[in-house]
Amino acid sequence: MARFILASGSPRRRQLLSEAGYEFEVVSPPVAEVAHAWLTTRELTAWNAARKAAPVSEMAPDAIVLAADTLVTIDGKVLGKPADLDEAVKILGRLSGRAHEVWTAVSIRCAVQRKSESFHEMSRVQFRAIDDAAIRRYLAKIDPLDKAGAYAAQGRGREIIERIDGSYTNVVGLPMEATAMALRHFGVTPG
Repeated sequence: MARFILASGSPRRRQLLSEAGYEFEVVSPPVAEVAHAWLTTRELTAWNAARKAAPVSEMAPDAIVLAADTLVTIDGKVLGKPADLDEAVKILGRLSGRAHEVWTAVSIRCAVQRKSESFHEMSRVQFRAIDDAAIRRYLAKIDPLDKAGAYAAQGRGREIIERIDGSYTNVVGLPMEATAMALRHFGVTPG
């Protein structure tokens, strides 16, 4: 089987792939994510995923390289990772009792095979109505600073999430149903 590389520093993506039985290496891509207002959320995630995959694929041209980018949006505006706990409280307050979208784009490529595939997934997440005290209790149990939207669907997510329409794993960070299908096109299957 071909060498498989996850071009991501995300512990959640590593966990999802490991739990699904994939054997892979991890290489953090040497690029920073960018945001441009003239791009739609779908375009922006696709662009960032491709920008992450390209340099890792150049460094390891014989490998199957997977990169992804996830954004959380509400009312058409992107909610990034909070800078501090106060910003996390504000973000969760904005999400309280409302639905928002989680967009992930995935880019898979192999330079030697001259093959690439990209796709995106969108899941709608409905939050429970949570007051300031409930938000602070939730934030005391997780690290919101490395999470887009300041929350995690896994673990304590049920405390704040009412329901998810679409892929649950997409909300975690990688839509595994679509990812597994795309990886099969490259000959990558779980071990």
